[in-house]
Amino acid sequence: MNGLITRIESGSLAEELELVAGDKILQVNGRTPLDIIDLSFMLADEEIELLIEHADGEREVIAFDKDADEELGAEFDSAVFDGVRRCKNHCVFCFVDMIAPNMRPTLSVKDDDYRLSFLFGNFITLTNLTPKDFRRIKKYHLSPLFVSIHAMNPDLRARMLRTKLGANIQTQLDELERAGVEYHTQVVLCKGLNDGAELDFTITEILKRRPHALSLAIVPVGVTRHRRDPFPLEQFDKASAAKVIEQVEAYQRRLRKESGRTFVYLGDEFYFLAEKEFPPVEYYDDFPQIENGIGMTRNFIEEFKAETLAADKKIVADVISGTSFAKVLRQLVAAPNVRIVPVVNKFFGERVNVSGLLTGRDIIETLRGDECDLILIPATALRAGEEVFLDDVTLAEVRRIFAPAKVLPIHDGAEFRRALKGEI
Repeated sequence: MNGLITRIESGSLAEELELVAGDKILQVNGRTPLDIIDLSFMLADEEIELLIEHADGEREVIAFDKDADEELGAEFDSAVFDGVRRCKNHCVFCFVDMIAPNMRPTLSVKDDDYRLSFLFGNFITLTNLTPKDFRRIKKYHLSPLFVSIHAMNPDLRARMLRTKLGANIQTQLDELERAGVEYHTQVVLCKGLNDGAELDFTITEILKRRPHALSLAIVPVGVTRHRRDPFPLEQFDKASAAKVIEQVEAYQRRLRKESGRTFVYLGDEFYFLAEKEFPPVEYYDDFPQIENGIGMTRNFIEEFKAETLAADKKIVADVISGTSFAKVLRQLVAAPNVRIVPVVNKFFGERVNVSGLLTGRDIIETLRGDECDLILIPATALRAGEEVFLDDVTLAEVRRIFAPAKVLPIHDGAEFRRALKGEI
């Protein structure tokens, strides 16, 4: 168990108790917390006794009184103290298995942890949940969760996940619903495998599970040049992506007419592949799965258009993008001092064209020799919470190479507009 503190908030209860980074919380009132969920519930008591282990190994008991709603004010090196629950499946489409060899070990961690699903929106398959896990989900009402469905046909799902446990999806969703848990769902769509009639069946079965089922996202399978799995995977092309859009739009129109919500959403990549217009903003409802690439492009466009752009004519800017999103950026910005620079993904393979998988080295090689005042890069290309690209090139290194140009990660359309106006 490892409740290792990494930061103490100024003015917090933790600071008042003289806790410091490097301390570990071992027990709360004689109980060992498994994760920050446990810790939050345990610290809801007003009379607290903490067993702390300091960095030098010395242990100390700290007893104190607090208000029921008073938070500790400490950050931890991990949200789970007993180790991240790893995925035991061998999915035919697993992207983690397609990353380059010899990359950081953390990039190869395939989590399948219901706690990270609740806390951070990570998708889980449910295949490793035990009766004890279900009881804990019910006890703490860990809702909503994010569930990878892929197929509601039990046999097909078991084949895709390469585990017989994958066939239990119906009973596992039943169990979640009995616990009062709501959940978002996703399908990684593989051409010739879980599309067509199988996709119709999956959509129909998930729709029956409303209101517990909150949304269904459908994203196309991605294949990198590092994939070694012999299972044949075929990526979608313009015609097949258009066929998926047509198929799903029929459900979207009906659902909006019946309930006023779209519920079933397609990943942005389908529209890029099919070279079709993105749905209007209302079709994405409240963007329930934007972090899953659902509606990011439409949201970016709407945020950018919120104000008229008056780009600073004195600033020569290079705007870095994946090859697919570059087309959108060119439609938004037509200024001679702003250059849209699509970066071909040589690291993962040229067919991987999304901005979030660009690497530092590919960006450097593409820009080398250009002179500009400002370089805007997609923040999604950086590891969450870090200034590091997937190939371990740091943002600091990019800034050093292109100095004195200003290098800024851009998170959304509004920030993009402000950067071009010289406001950030």
